[in-house]
Amino acid sequence: MRNQLDVFYEMACLTEQSAVYSAQAMAKKWFANADPRNLVYFLQKFLVYNADALRFLGIDSVVVGTDTGAGLSFRSSSFIGAVPLRSPSTGKQIGDFVVSPRFVGRHRLGEYIEILDLLGGDISPEFRDGQNLASGRIFRPPFYLEAVKFISSLEAMLRVAWRKFDTSDEISKLPIGVIKWGEYVRNDYKVENKLRYPTRRNILSEFHQEFGEIRFVFDMCKEELSSNTTPYRIRNLFRSRLAVIERRLYLHKPRRVKRVEIRAADPMVLKTCKRQANRILDHDLNDGTAWRVDFNDVFEKFVQYVLRKVAHSMGATLFPNPHILARTHRRYAWELSRLEPDAVLKKGNWSVAIDAKYKSHLFNKFDAGEVLREDYRRDLHQLLAYAAFGEEPEKLALLCYPSNSLEAKTTRFETSLSHGTASVLLLGIPLNRENVNEIVREVAAIISRKIEREPSSSSAGELPAAVDKHGESA
Repeated sequence: MRNQLDVFYEMACLTEQSAVYSAQAMAKKWFANADPRNLVYFLQKFLVYNADALRFLGIDSVVVGTDTGAGLSFRSSSFIGAVPLRSPSTGKQIGDFVVSPRFVGRHRLGEYIEILDLLGGDISPEFRDGQNLASGRIFRPPFYLEAVKFISSLEAMLRVAWRKFDTSDEISKLPIGVIKWGEYVRNDYKVENKLRYPTRRNILSEFHQEFGEIRFVFDMCKEELSSNTTPYRIRNLFRSRLAVIERRLYLHKPRRVKRVEIRAADPMVLKTCKRQANRILDHDLNDGTAWRVDFNDVFEKFVQYVLRKVAHSMGATLFPNPHILARTHRRYAWELSRLEPDAVLKKGNWSVAIDAKYKSHLFNKFDAGEVLREDYRRDLHQLLAYAAFGEEPEKLALLCYPSNSLEAKTTRFETSLSHGTASVLLLGIPLNRENVNEIVREVAAIISRKIEREPSSSSAGELPAAVDKHGESA
């Protein structure tokens, strides 16, 4: 059971402003030696002392109030994870700051695991050595996270032939291979040994030691993905896949190993599988170490996956992360060398700039706070800069945010200074594997209608009625 003293503070990612953590409550629980007459100074000293750890997790903090009413308020970013915090007086560890996922189901990291398997990418937790968590195993990345990625890489590896020469000593009736003549001479005085040749042969086979090491890692992953500690949805998703792999590896004997050797001559698919196997074997070494995962990266790759299927269904082409180069004869230190949208979809003369942001805007539609407004302003300006490179007079761009269900809302920007216009489609995409096919169909229909209709055929900001049932009326 979790010890409450192991956790200093826990909050969800993308929290604009947390509840105020009272300085008196902190002093009572964590800083018994703090001067009650000067708690504000102690809070500032605490933040400076732990600034590096909080920065690693993307946490902004501010002192709120004065005197005995002072406290700390936190703002989280797109990172999830855990870092240890220490007392500024003694330097001893006092507890962990934990940031949990947002906009997901009741199973911690469950949807993330499903999406990671869907994408087939290598989105791994980033660890920070030398910073051990007070909570130990409780808030570390789950083992099944790495097991899922190993199973995916193993499936890819099993599609190619992996054979090696294995040396075998045997008795042959024919002088084939490398004959051990010395041993033969010692035993040929017996008539029955005249046609028994001690032979060493090199046999090309997949039943070699390295395959046995991979089988050993597979058994570890199978045990984890079948255990009760793994969410049921993950177990159900991998049950049949594990059975198929186990039948494939039935004749391979597991060979216990602490680390799988990666050879320069190994094919890339085999190197990927071996690297992931080593992460499995090293998992306990990362036990209780500060870590983080950027959910913005997860959401960006998920949006690219959805739009790649959308482009395929439309007969269009998706270019992920294209570079827009900035050329100049002299670049200042603060200038950008390039712009990089998350994706650009092209069909005929149309190009659609796409940017995905893992932010809480569609979960706070009626919040008029300045922070949300400025965040949206920056996202909008960035997207319009990407869209400016399209050839068509009416630009079209997609700004994607996470949401509970598929939403679509169009805003058309126009000016009296020119005939050019820009339409920004605000698209809410649920971070959910189950509804991917439905999302693809709906998004393809929305983009097709926007591209194929004439600019003058509808008023600015309108969407077909079929879209409104999934979001706000446009």
